[in-house]
Amino acid sequence: MEPLLKVENLAVSFTTEAGCFRVVDDVSFSVAPGQTLGLVGESGCGKSVTALSLLGLLPRPAGQVAGGRALFQGQDLLTLTAQQRYRVRGNKIAMIFQEPMTALNPVHSIGRQLMEVYRLHRPELGKREQKQAAAQMLRQVGIPEAEARLKAYPHQLSGGMRQRVMIAMALACEPDLLICDEPTTALDVTIQAQILHLIRELQQRTGMAVIFITHDLGVVAQVCDQVLVMYAGRSAEQADVFTLFERPVHPYTKGLLSAIPRLSQPGKTVLPTIRGQVPSLEEQQAGCRFANRCPYMTERCQQQPAVELAGDEHHVWCHHWRELR
Repeated sequence: MEPLLKVENLAVSFTTEAGCFRVVDDVSFSVAPGQTLGLVGESGCGKSVTALSLLGLLPRPAGQVAGGRALFQGQDLLTLTAQQRYRVRGNKIAMIFQEPMTALNPVHSIGRQLMEVYRLHRPELGKREQKQAAAQMLRQVGIPEAEARLKAYPHQLSGGMRQRVMIAMALACEPDLLICDEPTTALDVTIQAQILHLIRELQQRTGMAVIFITHDLGVVAQVCDQVLVMYAGRSAEQADVFTLFERPVHPYTKGLLSAIPRLSQPGKTVLPTIRGQVPSLEEQQAGCRFANRCPYMTERCQQQPAVELAGDEHHVWCHHWRELR
């Protein structure tokens, strides 16, 4: 199937007082209509920056796209003018942000913020039609008493309700691509399951592609078709979800999977962890960025690993992956 979005060698730089640093370096992936791609990694691995760069939402002037292409329906998203990007963002590509309380405007009602989507991207609709469409979207995402909720303000809704409002805003124009930036973070397990089911249901109905950003591998197993594991701004391993869980070959992927609690473990067992933490921008080193945390580090790791095939559509960036199979 022809990919809806194809990202090639994406690079993003941030300028700070300490200098200019690559926060995303040579990242490539693609996602087809109806498919879900998971971007996985610890906080600080460049997942959200990757998504924000596609939509032109990097903080300016610090953040800049330093290279690569992002082909979406024949257009390179990275070279669009502000006016062209305006027509794509929120219309053909939508994003659900991580924290709805900061993404929603606290001084405007839910109805006003949701109707704004239609006012900007569906100007042919009158005000009454916009209100009807907004109420219908709230009903679709499972919010009861939709007409009454349009008059409510964000602080009057629960966390799950606010996240559903964010999903309604993102899906209002029936986008071809939905980017979900950890949409279930800080929600209880029941609400999380409802939101994941909702996204999956809407995807099956509309055929949209989804990029799901998360550090929760349980969520990845539930909703994703393909997975890209990122570490310190670079790709570590990429495969379909079954291959990644059954036959991981990168030490970082293995470490993430081993840290998942399992019912078969005795109670109060200490979980395995990956020692150390993701390096800051100033601490990033040449060669393999995972080397200082990797138990298999050798002198070869001082050189940046090239991508290699570990199987059909199974890519890995590691010097020692063959020894770890």
